[in-house]
Amino acid sequence: MQVTSPAFKDNAARALADPGLQKALGKAKGAFLQRRAEAVARLPEFEALRDIGRDIKNHTLAHLDFYLETFAANVERAGGTVHWCRTAEEAREAVLKICREAGARTVTKGKSMISEELGINAHLEAHGIRPVETDLGEYIIQLRRETPSHIIAPAFHLNREDWEADFRRAHTDLDPNRVFAERRDILAEARAKLRQKFLAADVGITGANFLIAETGSSVIVTNEGNGDLTQTLPRVHIALASIEKVVPTLEDCVSLLRLLARSATGQDFSVYTTFSTGGRRPGDLDGPQEYHVVLVDNGRSEMIGTEFQEMLRCIRCAACMNHCPVYGAVGGHSYGWVYPGPMGSVLTPSLIGVDKAGHLPNASTFCGKCESVCPVKIPLPKMMRHWREREFERHLQPGAARTNLALWAWFAKRPELYRLATRAAVAALRLLARGRGALPSLPFARGWTVGRDLPVPQGRTFMAEYAARQRRK
Repeated sequence: MQVTSPAFKDNAARALADPGLQKALGKAKGAFLQRRAEAVARLPEFEALRDIGRDIKNHTLAHLDFYLETFAANVERAGGTVHWCRTAEEAREAVLKICREAGARTVTKGKSMISEELGINAHLEAHGIRPVETDLGEYIIQLRRETPSHIIAPAFHLNREDWEADFRRAHTDLDPNRVFAERRDILAEARAKLRQKFLAADVGITGANFLIAETGSSVIVTNEGNGDLTQTLPRVHIALASIEKVVPTLEDCVSLLRLLARSATGQDFSVYTTFSTGGRRPGDLDGPQEYHVVLVDNGRSEMIGTEFQEMLRCIRCAACMNHCPVYGAVGGHSYGWVYPGPMGSVLTPSLIGVDKAGHLPNASTFCGKCESVCPVKIPLPKMMRHWREREFERHLQPGAARTNLALWAWFAKRPELYRLATRAAVAALRLLARGRGALPSLPFARGWTVGRDLPVPQGRTFMAEYAARQRRK
């Protein structure tokens, strides 16, 4: 997947000026927030469950090597095969080799962000194998030759008219005058198109929400059932998963599942929660003949033991981006790679480098909402600050920003001068305002005033107000 994270500011500017995108963001975002709030309210122990989820993930990460080895041993005991992949290239080659050995010409795929990270579709296409996305959102994204803009709702940036136009463009064998009276008509057309793909596929590829060390199982959650068809109808099932998806026991997995759907879509549980353990056994009515797990590192192990290790607790619920004011304004494509929103602002620099993704941890209001709704209590603002520090240490910020920050630091270390300077700045702003409540433009502040007015400070400075209140005590 092409990285455009260095162009975040330009991407965001285009997104803000895109009326279709702004319409989609405005309509879709509120539903996620309301449903999550209602689901949390129905579960009195939700906050205690967040602590449990955090502790499960922390324990697993502290003993990750043990649980990965246990998982792999149990996969093989159940007749499956584990492929250990350090890099994206190794993972792509492992998937391609499995497909070639199966004689695959068509591969069906469930929604998988790790497959986006690895560039699986492009790699298979380059070698003559046709991948078909079967999740409804991923299906239209594939028709449009786009990438997902959200980790659980890939087509978050599209409106209903976009769907209708693209279906008419792509499905030329159908009546061009057909009417899409309801959303279900779109779903029915996609289902009819995909049914033949499910039946023709030689290999099915899914992601994995969790890997259970105790049983060697992979777990997926969906609301459409496409994941089940993808992994049970073809002769070969490939589960793609990054190494931090492992959890110790079935009980631990269920605890995290109770958090996942509530945080993601506001459901108690997703419509389909499917556990896969090995291939088809004698007496089974369905299931693949071969079961492969492609375990991917691709930079995760380098996060262990660093200030970014807590990011590996993420269970990919998207609650952080659903509540993020920045994501809500510019959408997912602005972030320029696979993972958008607050979680992407921490994970992306970890995986592709802060030199390429340094804008992302700066694209935050630091309101803290992301941390407050994270089901496993990942301190996202704290880690974004760590990335800002790394960026500063490596002199990656613009010279003007570094100079201004150094000037501020010089004053901040000299309290008396700082207070004198702030009083002078307030007086100057009031003088420039000439009685107005805000300034439409200001030298050296164009980054602010180009899009909004600058409010004129009212009353005393914080320190002056604080000193006055202390004197009154």
